[in-house]
Amino acid sequence: MRKGHRAILGRVFLTITTTGTAQRPATDLGFLLHKHPDKAQRFSTSYGTAHVLYPEAAAERCTAALLLEVDPVALVRRGRGKGRGGAPDSALAQYVNDRPYAASSLLAVALSAVFSSALRGQCKARPELPERALPLRIEVPALPARGGAALVERLFAPLGWAVMAEPVALDEEFPRWGDSRYVRLVLEGELRLADALRHLYVLLPVLDDAKHYWVAPDEVDKLLRSGEGWLERHPEQRLITNRYLARRWSLTRSALERLELARLAEADDTEAEEIDNAVDSAVDSAVGEPAAEPLEEDDGEEGSELRPVPLAVRRREAILDALRGAGAARVLDLGCGQGQLLGALLKEARFTEIVGVDVSMRALNEAARRLRLDRPGPDRPGSDTGSAERQSSARLKLTQGALTYTDSRLAGYDAAVLSEVIEHVDPPRLPALEHAVFGAARPKAVVVTTPNVEYNVRWETLPAGRMRHGDHRFEWTREEFRAWAEQVAERHGYAVEFRPVGPEDPEVGPPTQLALFHLAAESGDDGTDSRSGDTTAITTKEAAA
Repeated sequence: MRKGHRAILGRVFLTITTTGTAQRPATDLGFLLHKHPDKAQRFSTSYGTAHVLYPEAAAERCTAALLLEVDPVALVRRGRGKGRGGAPDSALAQYVNDRPYAASSLLAVALSAVFSSALRGQCKARPELPERALPLRIEVPALPARGGAALVERLFAPLGWAVMAEPVALDEEFPRWGDSRYVRLVLEGELRLADALRHLYVLLPVLDDAKHYWVAPDEVDKLLRSGEGWLERHPEQRLITNRYLARRWSLTRSALERLELARLAEADDTEAEEIDNAVDSAVDSAVGEPAAEPLEEDDGEEGSELRPVPLAVRRREAILDALRGAGAARVLDLGCGQGQLLGALLKEARFTEIVGVDVSMRALNEAARRLRLDRPGPDRPGSDTGSAERQSSARLKLTQGALTYTDSRLAGYDAAVLSEVIEHVDPPRLPALEHAVFGAARPKAVVVTTPNVEYNVRWETLPAGRMRHGDHRFEWTREEFRAWAEQVAERHGYAVEFRPVGPEDPEVGPPTQLALFHLAAESGDDGTDSRSGDTTAITTKEAAA
């Protein structure tokens, strides 16, 4: 141990130690931290002075120490010691508290300020070093741990650390007083230094369960940056997020939504922004009205005029008609988008349980806003609006999920709807969607609608060869859709019938095509659905023939 450093180590809050060889010396730690082992350096912070020094620096073993000297006066003046978001210890005792003696959010901020390049995984002098996993030993002599040593283990162990969290006695001379809320923490593992620092940056204030500054919305971005690659899969994700964001529910919800998107994006090997594009179920809103749309009479004024009925309206009417014919009461809207179909389902009391599922939390939040699920109104004299909204909330549930993965929550329903959804799925992923819906969830009826690409020539505003929406992976002809639907029905024991949606052109067919699947056991003896009218029904037996 270097002369002159021994006296200061009694107050060191954190040490980082690694070992090495002559070929890979442990002193490479100095390159990673951007702090030379032969120097003791000082850095000013908003709440005091941070010191970086190396008690030992040799090829075989190197230790970097971070000491934070907290200025209690600066903490009170700048840290908002009172009020929401401030440190509760400072609120209770302005100048006498544990901040200068225990690891906390103050130390996390010092880590970020002093080792900023290391946190980002950058090393200009040796760019290959940040990607190298190192044997690391991290010690924090006094760590506040609300939840005790068991919580420390639950937070660090899933990240690949061997954890020793030794409770600190409240007073060693009076063992009967028991343990304090502090632990001596030792972490050992082989990790990249950047990952280790990010773990500490997030989890130190989580264990302390207090922050010395106001938690603003930008804290969500800080959390997600430091948690990238590990927080989206951590078993204590919700606890970490809630504590890090000082239990501000609006921020916690935003962070959890973005973490779920990141997890789904990783599973699908795509970008979160791409997943968060809400499915646009109103195809006509993207490309204009069809040239020969059926007309409805506008009788609002004398001399009423005929106006086109939007295709989206015709589509919802066709879906509702199919669900009524199937006798469905409990319905899944898979890929519900912003909730246009959900609103139509809520208007009919026959649909007693409705579940909207979408991969995009942005779309689900917009659906909740549109359907007033986030603000049920109070009963007002002479009005039943509040009661109606509460009843809607009781009948409807919004759930985030990817339709290409099986989900036990979706099993056992009367019907499922895939309205303008399948064309947004990459063709290689369609078998996964098919299995998740028809094989695992297995509702009694499934309604699928998709564009008829043959009809695109009738869209005046759609350039030749273009699909109706920028996110469409494909658009099928009537023959292609029929072939796909018949194969799905055959594989999973369903019968299927096809219905046109919108004006049916004698040459190119309708703008939207609909397939109604129902379990073969519910089909009529003659191979047609006894509840349907003049439509084509194909049973799995006939399809196999």
